Amino acid sequence: MKKTGSEIGRRGSGKARSNEKPPPPVSLLKLGKYLGPAFILLAASLATAPQLIRGNSCGHDFNVHLVSWLDCVDAWHHGILYPHWASSPNYGAGEPRFVFYPPLTWMLGAALGLIFPWWFAPIAFTFLCLAATGLATRALALQALSDLPATLAGCAALFSGFTLFTAYERSAFPEFTGGVWLPLLLLFVLRDRNPSASLMRRAFDGSTVPLAVMLACAWLSNLPLGVIAGYLLAAVALLAAAVNKTWAPLLRAALAGALGLGFAGIYWLPAALERHWVDIRQATEDPGYNFENNWLFSHHANPVLAFHDVVLHTASVISISMIAIALAGVLISWWRGTLPVQKNTGSSRWWIPLAAIPIVVLFLLFPISRPVWHLLPEMPFLQYPWRWLEAVEAPMAIFLVAAIWPAARTLRVAVVAACVVGCLASTWIAATVFFQVCYPEDTVASTLAGYRIGAGFEGMFEYAPPNADLTVIARGLPDACLVSDPSTALGKPDPDDPDANPIWSSNQPGCLAIFSAAHDSATGPENRRFQVSIPQPGYLLLRLLSFPAWSVKVNGQPIKPLPRRDDGLIAVPVSQGQVDLTVDWITSHDVIAGRWLSAVSVLLLTCLCFLELRRKDPRLT
Repeated sequence: MKKTGSEIGRRGSGKARSNEKPPPPVSLLKLGKYLGPAFILLAASLATAPQLIRGNSCGHDFNVHLVSWLDCVDAWHHGILYPHWASSPNYGAGEPRFVFYPPLTWMLGAALGLIFPWWFAPIAFTFLCLAATGLATRALALQALSDLPATLAGCAALFSGFTLFTAYERSAFPEFTGGVWLPLLLLFVLRDRNPSASLMRRAFDGSTVPLAVMLACAWLSNLPLGVIAGYLLAAVALLAAAVNKTWAPLLRAALAGALGLGFAGIYWLPAALERHWVDIRQATEDPGYNFENNWLFSHHANPVLAFHDVVLHTASVISISMIAIALAGVLISWWRGTLPVQKNTGSSRWWIPLAAIPIVVLFLLFPISRPVWHLLPEMPFLQYPWRWLEAVEAPMAIFLVAAIWPAARTLRVAVVAACVVGCLASTWIAATVFFQVCYPEDTVASTLAGYRIGAGFEGMFEYAPPNADLTVIARGLPDACLVSDPSTALGKPDPDDPDANPIWSSNQPGCLAIFSAAHDSATGPENRRFQVSIPQPGYLLLRLLSFPAWSVKVNGQPIKPLPRRDDGLIAVPVSQGQVDLTVDWITSHDVIAGRWLSAVSVLLLTCLCFLELRRKDPRLT
């Protein structure tokens, strides 16, 4: 059959075909897309290995978060999807921890506890956060770097001193998520897909919705992280707008900020409106939590702060090291001419907002920044100025790689090998310097045993009723105790530990009769019911911390006001005879308002998502 000229032209000569390099197979191209993420997962496994070998690292906040996960699972078992009351703190008297602590991380920890053995749940949480930190930083770095250096930047972020310090020495699981949300927030606020488009098309190019979601996730993970994310979003958007001479980043940040805060309204609105119901000032006025006592390298004469100063010194060394690496990376990259340039636009100014972050953070870590801390709303809730290092992790990693990544291909193997050695060294430091060996009473097994017998655990002072003293709540109290005087103190000092809460036993005077709560389908962490016969008039002292969201009824009649006790427990006046006492958690108006705010924000985000998809430039798809 005779071939046409076009067919011959397409086939070409045999000699020409023999000199052409065949294109790589499609399967290899697809595989290459996953090599970077695979290396990140491998690096996260390496960073988590010390806990797999030595067991859990019981950092400063380990037990607090583990108990929160257990209380969340208990609430789920009772059909409460979004619990507000943690039942085990204060030795079974509970506290409104879930009202004031953002829900995303304690729900994730609870879910991991349902999937894995409890000893493995904290390790799985650590691995997920480390891997997500690396992947998020890699995604930001890919805006200006090729795949391999971007992957190295992701590894540098997850092996940074602050990341491993948070994971091993502090076990601050909610704070840990800052390495995930902040790089993605920077990615979407700085992304400019089409610089030649109109202002509105540049501002709303498909980045607004994910930017709002990242801000909401920060607020739903950790309160200090939410404060950092909000100020970081505003500052970076303002600087990006000034550098690029366009209002697009500010418009995007303003809309995303409003919708993101609305999305998280289910948490922060009730927490903000109900904080006068508890002694929340303890979170910022306690000497160890006051930002004034946490400037870098501070030292205090108060012996109470001795251990605090040791931790502060470690955090100070990490802070100076990370900021020095970041700034050195900027200078070396500038000297070599390898400063990160945004790939899709060729913008040579993309790096400027990233480089400004470690400079501003350095300023915020010293007393010279005191007026800023007092001026900006909610800044004192960060407690530790060095928490701003969460925002430094990604810029440090990107500038470090930009500074050391060689132009010559022959040297790249040596650089990768050096990075591997650095990762191994960081893992060794985490396993030896940061690792916290569990005391026998702090192990997961001991915590589970104490939880299952209902002994309860120490509470958090910032969640106590105003002017209540949680240190006088007796351990081992019955569900209810009949007393003649509502101010009757129960329990005796522990002879083995005078500083511990007092201990109650049945042979102590004070209780005229003791009662147990009913155990039926109507009871749970947010419900109590007592159907008892009262031998004489008096007060039923409940092993339950007072909070205005409790609705107390005796024989169907609401009882208000209730007597105030120094320990903050609920005392209910009762008459002689049969008593049906119910204590139920009510859904307050601010909780309903927060749910509506979140629902409306999600609806608006959904509409905006469809709108941005319809307006997207076809060349970007």
